[in-house]
Amino acid sequence: MRWLRKERFRFLRGQRGFTLIEILIALALLGIIAVAFLNGLSTASKGVMVSQERVAAESLAKSQMEDIKVQDYIPVADYDPPVKCYELINIPADLVGKYAIEIIPPETIISRPAEGGFELQGITVVIKHNGEGMFTMSSYRCGSAI
Repeated sequence: MRWLRKERFRFLRGQRGFTLIEILIALALLGIIAVAFLNGLSTASKGVMVSQERVAAESLAKSQMEDIKVQDYIPVADYDPPVKCYELINIPADLVGKYAIEIIPPETIISRPAEGGFELQGITVVIKHNGEGMFTMSSYRCGSAI
């Protein structure tokens, strides 16, 4: 029976355990890896937020442009905000307060009054996020300048 006790712990005789320095080095490596991992998660989260803001701004700009195309044509000479101007779309409830839409007064690109009053105007829509311009979209609209 004695030999059984001695044999059982013979493999542990050469083992002395970890030293304090080895443990501190292992903890430092784990800390560095954890900080790098959390930094990566933070950067990815910020990237997703910026992407969502840009998608929302682009969607608002496209919606406003499409709505302008449906509205009656207003010649540049008659354009007078806020009395006679293109109407703004309604911003969805979850975006109200964060985003604002601004239509830059249209400018005449081509005017041919002799050819039936043809006018080509450039229209610019600016989407502002928290008060600063975030997304700008420009388009052209053709109509009668008479």
